[in-house]
Amino acid sequence: MTEEIKQETSLPLSSPLIEMTDMNKYYPVGKNQLHVLKNLNLTIERGEFLMIMGKSGSGKTTLMNIIGFLDQTSDGTYIFDDKDVSQLTENQKSDLRNKYIGFIFQQFFLIQSLNVSQNVELPMVYEGQKKENKRKQIAEHYLKLVSLEGKENSKTTELSGGQQQRVAIARALVNEPLLIMADEPTGALDSETSADIMNILTELNKEGKTIVMVTHDNDMKKYASRVVYMRDGIFLTEEEFNNA
Repeated sequence: MTEEIKQETSLPLSSPLIEMTDMNKYYPVGKNQLHVLKNLNLTIERGEFLMIMGKSGSGKTTLMNIIGFLDQTSDGTYIFDDKDVSQLTENQKSDLRNKYIGFIFQQFFLIQSLNVSQNVELPMVYEGQKKENKRKQIAEHYLKLVSLEGKENSKTTELSGGQQQRVAIARALVNEPLLIMADEPTGALDSETSADIMNILTELNKEGKTIVMVTHDNDMKKYASRVVYMRDGIFLTEEEFNNA
């Protein structure tokens, strides 16, 4: 099934943050091509909390990577913040990714040789913020936002899994991104800690952040403003997804 998935919102009228039209993704496999994403149409409004649900192999991570400029479409159009992504150079896409997108992953990807504050400061370093005091001040603000005040100088190995994910969320926020990409952010956490992390993301969404989250956990649906279901590289209705 191929359809455009879009919903009415109460947000002020403005152009969508993301528009994908007739989007396909192929990967070469020997002399053949594996058709991973199949003629997808997707619109993501500013301020949405969109959840992409699907099992392993559904194409959801590939879609996530394309949205986040970590991969590119084979054909079709991708408009991000009124910019045609296909017309951008790799350097331009890298700049957009660093400036406008914050990433949260299941495995945290914290650097053990750096303390908590230094990990949070990394996106600012990549953006060219040379004033160390300014970086520390901003990092402290976002660590307080995720209830980690006083942990700035701690080693990441001294933190629990939930605390490490909070550090990753703070790191994703320091450059004030337009979009937060969360790839299975609760996959390595227990249920209580998962709820804490999802409540943080929900509050960020209420403050206007656009969030796109990938998950296979049905319990996460309640946090989203909209859910997209995927299987074998296509979008399905909820009924089709549950009955297939």
